Amino acid sequence: MAVKILIAILVIFVILLVVLYFVGKKLQKKQAEQQAQIEAAKQTVTMLIIDKKKLKLKEAGLPAAVLEQTPKYMRRAKFPIVKAKVGPQILSLICDASIFDIIPVKKEVKATVSGIYITDVKGIRGKLNTAPAKKKGKFKSWVEKMQEKAGAKPLK
Repeated sequence: MAVKILIAILVIFVILLVVLYFVGKKLQKKQAEQQAQIEAAKQTVTMLIIDKKKLKLKEAGLPAAVLEQTPKYMRRAKFPIVKAKVGPQILSLICDASIFDIIPVKKEVKATVSGIYITDVKGIRGKLNTAPAKKKGKFKSWVEKMQEKAGAKPLK
């Protein structure tokens, strides 16, 4: 009796793994197509970054067409939004999450833009701060303080 239950669970698990494999392949192919479209439409633009925040799409001031095309389950999620002056216009743009932290506020940058999506940022005058200073947590600073009092070498 217990063997039959284990075999049934094992069969269900194998079927689930096979389904996840094919769904993953399909999503990977879809992502590759989207990345190719982004690469084809990219332009380099000089812009002055006014502000950057993580906002919901409704609060971001993006065009209505963007809101309509976004899936319903993603409308509540917060996106990295950058408000920038491009030429004479002030635009709200969606930023790639991997570069959101290195975008300087109130500075001029050269950005690679595809539609309303910022994919890359380079500094015009000087280098950008590639690794922003990360605040230490209370526990970590407390541990370092205790090690310093004890005379131990600080961990890096």
